[in-house]
Amino acid sequence: MSFTQPRQLIAAALVPGVLVYLVVRLVYGGLPQLPVLAGGTLLLIALVDLVLALVMRPRIKRRPGTEPVEPLTAARAVALAKASSLAGSIMGGVWLGLLAYLLPERATVEAANADTAAAVVGLISAAALVAAGLWLENCLRNPDEPEEPYDDEE
Repeated sequence: MSFTQPRQLIAAALVPGVLVYLVVRLVYGGLPQLPVLAGGTLLLIALVDLVLALVMRPRIKRRPGTEPVEPLTAARAVALAKASSLAGSIMGGVWLGLLAYLLPERATVEAANADTAAAVVGLISAAALVAAGLWLENCLRNPDEPEEPYDDEE
């Protein structure tokens, strides 16, 4: 399994961002108002990733007084880290696509002001999830393996 690469996250954000922008252009008038904390659930997942990273890091680094991590547990945590960063990128693209539509409409559509606040909260939450997922993935690197640069193979 290779480490998450920036181009994967950018592609994961770009495609849904463009799709959401196009769909919202067509149906925005028929959508209900977004709750301000609509994207806040991503912060909860980011918090779980953060706590898991804080707990796992000393164990992975084999610090004295810590119990080693079982290989299956480490593999599951890596899968969570990769899924978190990818999900955060996808949702970040969704919120960016929505913001791309809402920002120009704020002057003419009153509902766009409230929805902009929800989109900003969602975007910040998605960025936090990406950061937490990448940090968890970094914390789970095997200390016995040398650092490997990003390569174009996959």
